[in-house]
Amino acid sequence: MAGVMIDVLAPVEQEGTKAVVRNWLKAVGERVAPDDPLVELETDKVTQEIPAPVAGILSEILMQGGEKAEPGAVLGRIRQEEAAASEPVVAAARPEPGRMPAAADHYSPAVRRAAEEYGIDPATVDGSGKGGRVTRADMDAAHEAARGARPSPEPVTPSRPETTPVEGGSRAIRHSPMRLAIAEHMQMSVSTAPHVTAVFEADFTAVMRHREMNRQAFAASGVPLSYTAYIVSACVAAMKAVPEANSRWFDDRLEVFDDVNIGIGTALGNDGLVVPVIRAAQDLSLSGIAARLQDLTARARAKTLTPADMRGGTFTISNHGVSGSLLATPIIINQPQSAILGVGKLEKRVVVREVDGVDTIQIRPMAYVSLTIDHRALDGHQTNTWLTRFVAALEGWPQ
Repeated sequence: MAGVMIDVLAPVEQEGTKAVVRNWLKAVGERVAPDDPLVELETDKVTQEIPAPVAGILSEILMQGGEKAEPGAVLGRIRQEEAAASEPVVAAARPEPGRMPAAADHYSPAVRRAAEEYGIDPATVDGSGKGGRVTRADMDAAHEAARGARPSPEPVTPSRPETTPVEGGSRAIRHSPMRLAIAEHMQMSVSTAPHVTAVFEADFTAVMRHREMNRQAFAASGVPLSYTAYIVSACVAAMKAVPEANSRWFDDRLEVFDDVNIGIGTALGNDGLVVPVIRAAQDLSLSGIAARLQDLTARARAKTLTPADMRGGTFTISNHGVSGSLLATPIIINQPQSAILGVGKLEKRVVVREVDGVDTIQIRPMAYVSLTIDHRALDGHQTNTWLTRFVAALEGWPQ
């Protein structure tokens, strides 16, 4: 049957350094409707479904799984049948960059498989995807809830890296597209920016007291009060002392941002790392920050973040202490940001504190905090001033 051939394009604007075709959700010859999930692209930050721009038949797959997809690359082609081809298709042929499928009567193959496996109608499930679209993670969560169990905090992993036995008792694990993209981006960051790290100690006594006094009230409103919320708030205070830490380096200027858009490094186990962004953190209260954190981290682990959730960060926090690390010197994750904060494990330590002019030995909840900077944009004095104000905000938290 004759028809117009419509290109399926990779987004012109993608969140991440490189995109790789992960998986086709439709087969050649299969009929598709507008906004049907068609193909998954994976970057170092997010897995994104590309929808069908028009109704028709998937005629060609031009890029297979594992191939790199440059912005605007032709991934495949849909043959639009003659009746539909008589309607204007210019806008559909060139979808808005990064556009995700809207929620309608169409569900992805993964959701349909989960519906068959669990016996759950997707129409009864609240979708967390863009526009309320139901995702596989939503179906898994609904299944766990129906069984009376809590959803696993670990991310659902659709496939494991390919493992090949190697002579001599070892094994070779093929890199995932996300792992390769992260590696390339980290190498680029180290090559681009001269990294320098300063380390301070922070006493969390005041924060712990405030959290203990207010945790139940926050929980009653459905928002958990985490230490990370306090850390984000203290970062905002430190930015007021050294605005240059919230900047971007250019060869002829330093661009200092008004909004403090803080990315939160969120580990996905062996699958890599994503960095969702809390936007305009300077305008948020502690409860507002806590609510944003809850939403973003939950969707990160459920793998339902959108590219927009990770775009526009101006500063990053790496809370590596949650996995047990005492001290680390993170690489600036998102070039061209100028700084990244590392927060180590919170633990009780013996410290010396002066009381009424007398040195006393006390046990306090302490953590090492590090600020790694692009030394082109900041110097040591600014780095130490930033950390001094950051620590003061934590240690002087009002009760």
